[in-house]
Amino acid sequence: MAAINTCLLSPNVISGSPISRSPSKSISTFSTPPLCSPLHYSCLTRNIQLPGVASISYPPIDTEYLESEFSGHGVTFTEVNESCVVRMALENGSIANLMLPSGLITSYKAQMWHGGTMELLHTTVSEGQNGSPVIEGGVSLACNCENDEGFSWSPSSWALHQVKGDPQGSIQVELICTSSDGKIEAKYMVTLQEDLLTSEIKIFNLGMASFRMTGSVLSHLTVSTPEASYAVGLQGSDFFSNPPFFANFSIIPPAFGKTKNQPSKKSFGEIFSSWGTKIQNPEKIAEKELEGEETDNYKHLTDEMSKIYKSAPRNFTLIDRGRRNSVVVGRDGFKEVYLLSPGSRHESYGRYSYICVGQAALLQPIIIESQSEWRGKQSLHNPNM
Repeated sequence: MAAINTCLLSPNVISGSPISRSPSKSISTFSTPPLCSPLHYSCLTRNIQLPGVASISYPPIDTEYLESEFSGHGVTFTEVNESCVVRMALENGSIANLMLPSGLITSYKAQMWHGGTMELLHTTVSEGQNGSPVIEGGVSLACNCENDEGFSWSPSSWALHQVKGDPQGSIQVELICTSSDGKIEAKYMVTLQEDLLTSEIKIFNLGMASFRMTGSVLSHLTVSTPEASYAVGLQGSDFFSNPPFFANFSIIPPAFGKTKNQPSKKSFGEIFSSWGTKIQNPEKIAEKELEGEETDNYKHLTDEMSKIYKSAPRNFTLIDRGRRNSVVVGRDGFKEVYLLSPGSRHESYGRYSYICVGQAALLQPIIIESQSEWRGKQSLHNPNM
């Protein structure tokens, strides 16, 4: 397996067995129309799409050029194999690592009340089919853009556009990706503040035809074990129980959803045909899978679960009693929340010691009209300073 400097990722990087996947991207939403009807954006909309996780090949990165052109502002660049790690560091001790060109956020170390820092993201490294390292977890964008004429596009290779801010206050790294025909432009802004990490996506439809966008911003938040983890603030939210959302960098136990002598459920990718083709009968899927309303405001995440909440509050809190830590997860532009727990039958502080949260548009595609822009944002707030 090719060597990789795991200290550039997160301090709790877990090594795993060989895996292959595809890269991810993200999407968002604004108003609340009827269940499963597409969301339309005419004056504020633009687009992106889904790639494969770690199996995608990227062009080489010129780290020396990035260092000379964008250094300062509290940002440094380190070459790792064929990728580049962008390190954002504030004077208060908060640090975030972002990988180019994938756009994967591999680490967010937040300042704690006791004066030290704590890693909030869960990242794993395993060996790929060709022996190269496969990185999964963290925060990633996973989205698909398509129309009825067979058009499909997904931003899979991000370029550094600009860096703003300073280590005394906040640092923002802006990435950009444009479709080959120039009709779609996506910008991805990662901002590190003293107690906050935000991931904001802007999609611009520069063409003459509208398109649909489906996907999620996925965050793998590290925990001691799901048995010690709780989601606070989801009471009253309508939810669907669905199979896990497989995206480029998502971590999902191979036996997820299986009981003895019973195969697991199909993935979202199988149910929705494929990310590059039209979603089939989402109303029937939603109607079949709708389970009702969340009744627990302090939901224990000890059991295996994969749900989409379609009326969740804009902010809710994840608590880990084992690490005595909490994270406030917020969203803007997204109407759905995807929540996955791998369950507590796995080893504590191991590969599956995480909770996955996604700000999503999985049940309701977003329609982005011609010559319009759309934006969505996820925030991870550290209330423990």
